[in-house]
Amino acid sequence: MSDIRVERLQVMLSPDELTAIDDFRFKHRMPTRAAAIRELLKLGLTALAADGDGTKSSDYGVFGRGPDGHTTAPDRD
Repeated sequence: MSDIRVERLQVMLSPDELTAIDDFRFKHRMPTRAAAIRELLKLGLTALAADGDGTKSSDYGVFGRGPDGHTTAPDRD
């Protein structure tokens, strides 16, 4: 991938999603949220390419959906 960044992308995140990104950032000693998000994108795209099964659009999201339709946080180790 190129290091030249010409496109700005605005994304709205839930508090839980933002916490997950910040936790990843600090655990991996990344300098900025943007760097953490780029790394997570790279990891996700690599994993998706290796998986090859395809994904339903309803499967997208950082957290699962609870019985009432709200997002639920993943189990933390």
